[in-house]
Amino acid sequence: MPTRAPSICQCGRPIPSGVRCACRLKADAERKAKYDARRPTAAERGYGGKWQTARLEHLGKHPLCERCLAGGRRVKATVVNHRIPHRGDKRLMWSRSNWESACDHHHNSTIQSEERREMRAEKC
Repeated sequence: MPTRAPSICQCGRPIPSGVRCACRLKADAERKAKYDARRPTAAERGYGGKWQTARLEHLGKHPLCERCLAGGRRVKATVVNHRIPHRGDKRLMWSRSNWESACDHHHNSTIQSEERREMRAEKC
């Protein structure tokens, strides 16, 4: 199988295919640190003690990832996801019909990708 030619980073260095340049990794880390410094804490976003108690109760009643179950797999859920992102709307956040049990894989990849696509579509 042929290998791809290296690309040239913005800093001018040749970078092998599939590898990120150190300057891009540093810029990404700085951008993420700035975002995290401005981001409210979990408790400020509504995920304090009351949420943790409700989350554990929900996972106790619905212990398997709903998306894995739909695919015929039985995987333990570790996250309570909001089907419709609440974006600070307390009514939507606490609406249990809006909750779904999810595994880390689905929450951190599939669901996040869906939410990003929806946000981009809303901006258009």
